Amino acid sequence: MGQMLIFGMGYAASQLAGRLRARGWEVAGTTRDGRGDSIAFDNEIAVRTAMREATHILSSVPPVDGVDPVLARYGEAIALSASIWTGYLSSTGVYGDTRGAWVDESAPVKGRRADRNAADAAWQGLRSDMRIFRLPGIYGPGRSILDRIAQGRAHRIDLPGQVFSRIHIDDIASGVMASFRRPAGIYNLADDEPCHQNRLVEWGCAMARSPLPPLQTLDEAGLSPAARAFYAENRRVANGKAKRLLDWTPRYPTFREGLAASA
Repeated sequence: MGQMLIFGMGYAASQLAGRLRARGWEVAGTTRDGRGDSIAFDNEIAVRTAMREATHILSSVPPVDGVDPVLARYGEAIALSASIWTGYLSSTGVYGDTRGAWVDESAPVKGRRADRNAADAAWQGLRSDMRIFRLPGIYGPGRSILDRIAQGRAHRIDLPGQVFSRIHIDDIASGVMASFRRPAGIYNLADDEPCHQNRLVEWGCAMARSPLPPLQTLDEAGLSPAARAFYAENRRVANGKAKRLLDWTPRYPTFREGLAASA
């Protein structure tokens, strides 16, 4: 058992916090406004006190306006912290478009978002005991294709050959926890079966007994810039290093098991 400080108590980090607390850990976390029992990110006295008490420190905060806010405000303190474990939730977007090829942690960083690339590199260089977890598309209860189908927001896009990897929030939590007594380094946490997004839509519609949305081009679908950017890259993410060095296995190796657990 230990004391974890999490910067950014969002969707995935909250799942991790719940699992740690169930095991008797003390967990403190920051949010922008300090809602609930969290600490306001700008409350430096409270944040730095929690940092001094923490045995483990994790950031799940992405860059904002081109800057990593955690590194900018607390990076030096984290570097000097007496914590025995530090981690950062990064993105497999740092690999950029590989035209469907497999990528592992040795692949060059060439993502289209320079701020994401820079944050990933900066966290790597902050401490020698740093764990970088590169995550693909995150889903789980309340945030999956099943919810978009129910809301009428699911799309089937006519892009043959487009492939993505995914990760269920439970498998992010288990991967992070598996690293506590394992080597520092960069790890891809992804499922075992990358596939086209349309397969998820079709599977989800079958589960929900809903009609399939029409097959559309990107222009016809009228997607937001963020959603459209999702289709701008095409890659398969290998998870072998995490399996070997962390002794980690995803509980939900494909979207089929993951969606069944998200219904």
